[in-house]
Amino acid sequence: MTQPDTNPHDPSALLEPLPGHSSLGRLERILRRGEFAVTAELNPPDSANPHDVYERAAIFDGWVDGINAVDASGANAHMSSVGICALLTRMGYASILQISCRDKNRIAIQGDVLGASAMGVQNVLCLTGDGVQAGDQPGAKPVFDLDSMSLLETIRIMRDNSKFLSGRKLTSPPTVFLGAAINPFAPPHDFRPHRLAKKIAAGAQFVQSQYCYDVPMMRAYMQQVRDMGLDQECFVMCGVGPLASARTAKWMRSNVPGVHIPDHIIKRLEGAEDQKKEGKQLCIDIINEVKEIEGISGIHVMAYRQEEFVAEIVHDSGVLKGRRPWRKEPNPVDQMVAERMEEILEEPKHMLHEMAGAAGDADAQD
Repeated sequence: MTQPDTNPHDPSALLEPLPGHSSLGRLERILRRGEFAVTAELNPPDSANPHDVYERAAIFDGWVDGINAVDASGANAHMSSVGICALLTRMGYASILQISCRDKNRIAIQGDVLGASAMGVQNVLCLTGDGVQAGDQPGAKPVFDLDSMSLLETIRIMRDNSKFLSGRKLTSPPTVFLGAAINPFAPPHDFRPHRLAKKIAAGAQFVQSQYCYDVPMMRAYMQQVRDMGLDQECFVMCGVGPLASARTAKWMRSNVPGVHIPDHIIKRLEGAEDQKKEGKQLCIDIINEVKEIEGISGIHVMAYRQEEFVAEIVHDSGVLKGRRPWRKEPNPVDQMVAERMEEILEEPKHMLHEMAGAAGDADAQD
């Protein structure tokens, strides 16, 4: 019998625990039952307005199984990943909390993990983080108290042993599905599967890869992963994304650490009449190739400033095979609250009109 990935009593509530699951979230459940999962990246706003997050998340409704809340990627300040996850979980989305070791020490990170889990966050992606020199505030002081390996181990100890790194006991441990990042395209290539093995040993249960624009290289990596049996210990999600133009591709190749884009990809874009459209089709073509690679459990779509294409890319690639991921359904109560708020906001205007009318009557009588 298929295990439901939505709480039948409340679609936005956590799921009932299942044997062998470490979280109460939808993403782990979908992966463990063998469905091809889809996640996407929500680029954080430079804003304190929650509606900026809701508008960006709504684009993914019904098309993804989880949304990554990015943690100051590129060492640039944006709305915090914890704050974004708080907003997403409030609306019922399955959020993936990214934690970068660059900006916080182990005390702050352990506190964030507890707070996030208390808010309903069920997935954590552990990252070392880009150096501060990559961002627009290179004078910031880097922390790097932990790295991605030790961060995975820290959260695994909190979850499985119910204690902090200090040994102090937790009253209630976090229930989280642990993830990490991989880059099959960075040299030395033969070392990359062994690094994945180390992350799995530290606690990684799923991984999301850097952008894949070289499918043969991904195939070779996955062959090594299968030979080592790592695909049986961890869910591998391939990172994909549309390229807006050949110029964008060249810039990414030169300026984004770890991104590998072969020359033939750039030539394909340069030869297209509509490069943006071709970049979207390229993404779909890559998905159609990687989804056939044994051991790939899903895709992670990173569509920076092209989020509006995610639904079309997922649809046209056919990876969902008719499955309909969770989406926020209209709630009559929310509508009633919104209408009442409009009435409350209108009341001062009516009062002003009445006061102005009364003042006019008084002038007429004077």
